[in-house]
Amino acid sequence: MIKATIIGASGYTGGELLRLLIAHPEAEVVQATSRQKLGEYLYQTHPNLRKQTSLKFTDPADLQPTDVLFLALPHGQAQHNIENYAAVAEHIIDLSADFRLRGPDFYKQWYGEPHAAPNWMDKFVYGLPELYREELKSAKYVSGVGCNATATNLGLLPLVKAGLLETDLPIIAELKVGSSEGGAAVNPGSHHPERSHTVRTYAPYGHRHTAEVIQESGLADVSLTMTSVGLVRGALATVHGKVKDGVALKDLWKAYRSVASENPFLRIVKERRGIYRVPEPKILAGSNYADLGFDLNPKTGHVISICAIDNLMKGASGSAVQSMNLMLGFDETLGLEFMGLHPI
Repeated sequence: MIKATIIGASGYTGGELLRLLIAHPEAEVVQATSRQKLGEYLYQTHPNLRKQTSLKFTDPADLQPTDVLFLALPHGQAQHNIENYAAVAEHIIDLSADFRLRGPDFYKQWYGEPHAAPNWMDKFVYGLPELYREELKSAKYVSGVGCNATATNLGLLPLVKAGLLETDLPIIAELKVGSSEGGAAVNPGSHHPERSHTVRTYAPYGHRHTAEVIQESGLADVSLTMTSVGLVRGALATVHGKVKDGVALKDLWKAYRSVASENPFLRIVKERRGIYRVPEPKILAGSNYADLGFDLNPKTGHVISICAIDNLMKGASGSAVQSMNLMLGFDETLGLEFMGLHPI
């Protein structure tokens, strides 16, 4: 039984980590920190944890040695304390953006400020098992993944891996996202009267998760457009590109089936009838699955790849626990078997 600690456990991703790790057959949560909620029971903030744990939030200044340390902090904080965190845990998984990008110059380009711990950046493995399964098995330090980057990268994965795309042409990804992407803290854009019943494009171009897609896909000309919709959980990436001459629908089927067979949480959703003919994030709430769909215009070569995820799970805490399983030699799917709900 491994001991797990979560720093910043009062937020949404921290709450999902608690839900997963408390039920994990090989893990014990020994500390969950929050300055704001110090001394309160975890279930007072995360009511779904009633009768599941009697732990209270502790002070992050009082960290005890642990086997694996999850950092569920706001972006920009982990890099300033990484040396201290490494002193209490052999394995660290940081859910923020602090260690996702390779190299301080690339980080400054997208986040607008110098990285506080540039010598640590190349020690972290990007925490998306579908891309770095073998590297994660020997990793000590793992970065989190951007939820929108995850949906886009997984949507691109079959096409990129099979070499089907015209890589010198633009890739356009339209992301539709739920309100939980904004985090637990209230802001004017997430205030219910302002957000309810809207379809609001808030980042037409230049969203920071674009950097992860460029880095992991190897594609230089990528654009992400972010639109908030009336969901709490969920991200849906609709990715547009062009396939090489001669690529047919049968080639897409082969590519998508290949990645689905290699990855336990990737599923193909491409049906001829019914209302769930393409991926839909609603039915993935609480699950670690990513549903993939695709279509092709054979006359023009225009390809559409669709990926649906729960942004708090496959886009954050679920991938983090999946990475932990690989790091510590557990079955990759352990503690992540929940398949979602329908109807919801």
